[in-house]
Amino acid sequence: MTTLKISGLSKIYREPAQDVHALGPVSFESEEGDFLCVLGPTGCGKTTLLRIVAGLEFPDTGSVSVPIRGDGAEPVISYVFQQGALFPWMNVYSNIEFPLKAKKIRREIRQSRVEKMLEMVGLSSFRFSYPHQLSGGMQQRAALARSLVMEPDILLMDEPFSSLDTRTSQDLQENLRNLLKRTSTTVLFVTHNIEEAVYLAGKVIVLGHRPGRIVCTKTIDLPDPRSRLSDTFTEYLVSLRKIFESLVLEE
Repeated sequence: MTTLKISGLSKIYREPAQDVHALGPVSFESEEGDFLCVLGPTGCGKTTLLRIVAGLEFPDTGSVSVPIRGDGAEPVISYVFQQGALFPWMNVYSNIEFPLKAKKIRREIRQSRVEKMLEMVGLSSFRFSYPHQLSGGMQQRAALARSLVMEPDILLMDEPFSSLDTRTSQDLQENLRNLLKRTSTTVLFVTHNIEEAVYLAGKVIVLGHRPGRIVCTKTIDLPDPRSRLSDTFTEYLVSLRKIFESLVLEE
């Protein structure tokens, strides 16, 4: 079932000196449970695309279509920012619980879901810790748990691991893939890291320079568990790097 349909989406920022055509037009679709990585150079409109899908900005042209849930409810969309954006005055448990309280979900259901997420992201023993007491990787795990606790139809992720060291980033990538195996959540993940895109995605959408338009779409067909050392992984990596090199030459 199609869970996200982007049709002719474009965005122009009106500036006093000169209008900036940031994105589009862009069109693509995803199916339930897809993991799509949007890959592209800095400034190509990746974050703008996510913000439009999230409803934080409005496009100049085009539309975003997300079907109603089977129970007739509005689809749930969660957003993980580049910096975890945890509430500093709340501990880990309260941060994860917050969106459930905001939706007025019953206490016993909240407790069950939060406990489940704490276990899934390995933060059960840090439930009473505050963000400043956590490492960067632990903060991002808490932010991920807060997004997944709503059991979203669509999860939007804006370069969530880019500020972390390589080892922590790779650990979280593996953690994310394992978490999502237990859900039917569709993921739209923005990155400029080619290796990250190949490791995570089922499909990679490459945007060119501003205004961001789709240069190519590549399906990543790798067995689980994925290995960065496999020949097939390297082939995908090299193929996407060649596309990026051609974009650099076009600047």
